[in-house]
Amino acid sequence: MNELSDEAFDRLISKAMDELPQEYIKGLDNVVIVYADYPDEHQQYKRRHEQGLLLGLYEGIPLTKRGAGYTFVLPDKITLFKYALLRVSHDDVSLFENIKRTLWHEIAHYYGLDHDRIDELERRNSHTAP
Repeated sequence: MNELSDEAFDRLISKAMDELPQEYIKGLDNVVIVYADYPDEHQQYKRRHEQGLLLGLYEGIPLTKRGAGYTFVLPDKITLFKYALLRVSHDDVSLFENIKRTLWHEIAHYYGLDHDRIDELERRNSHTAP
């Protein structure tokens, strides 16, 4: 896939949010979900030791790291990168699934899960899917 309007991409993100387990979505506090065409230099730098395309990024303080002093802070941010998601998707269905999976992955970081735990949960869920 090569092109998609920002409006259509935004609608896919909203649809994916609606399909994710709502108990996790309703638990998001002080989080903004945005999209960008590509990661900026600062976002790319954060991932300098990781391989592969950056599909999404959670920037903030996970719930497990927040203490009593967590007040008056800017919102955490989850960014989805449109052109990376388009690049790894071969059709509309895979694009939507990639958006939903990336959102879930970044929301999992908000809840304090690291990549190993996220990978474990994804493997377990793929084995139990009908």
